[in-house]
Amino acid sequence: MSNSIKFADTQQSLLPIIAERWSPRAFAQESVTLKDLHTILEAGRWAASAMNEQPWRYIVARREDTSSFQTILACLNPSNAVWAQHASVLMISIVKKMFTKHEEPNTVALHDLGLASGSMSLQAMSMGIYTHWMGGFSHEKARELCGIPDGYAPVACIAMGYIGDPAILSESQQKSEMAPRNRKPLSETVFTTSWGDSYSLV
Repeated sequence: MSNSIKFADTQQSLLPIIAERWSPRAFAQESVTLKDLHTILEAGRWAASAMNEQPWRYIVARREDTSSFQTILACLNPSNAVWAQHASVLMISIVKKMFTKHEEPNTVALHDLGLASGSMSLQAMSMGIYTHWMGGFSHEKARELCGIPDGYAPVACIAMGYIGDPAILSESQQKSEMAPRNRKPLSETVFTTSWGDSYSLV
């Protein structure tokens, strides 16, 4: 892997697969097989969800599915499409906005979609397959080109594949690809019941 992230001593028990997960832009020409793709999607299927609603939906296209792949690619912002075109798989994640059982708004649907997508990312990483999630795409085009019905909302696009040579990227994208990973400290994101009061983890 071209970049790395360091953890404090208290975090050494972190699962390696979590530490290794990252979002590349350079993808190789190697294809993700249907069998492997099925395994990754199956990981998402078993994610937890409120009332077992499973509000996630995914539109999926392998590069071999030329027409479908180009349809999803056409939904991406140009700055994403320029590198995502080399991925083996493109996907659109979609959420069902209402509960099925009582037709009320599912206020945790996005949370549950995130759980499913996160499970898929980690399953893929365990297989040497990387994912890059994108918010930069046209929701309107996705609705129109993929026939997404009312009551469902496109959320993100996903590029998936094997690590490629960063040399295929533009100079600015290469800098992003090789830059060290970083995360906010827990003191900025984990509080007591008093907002902004960092929760003590020592």
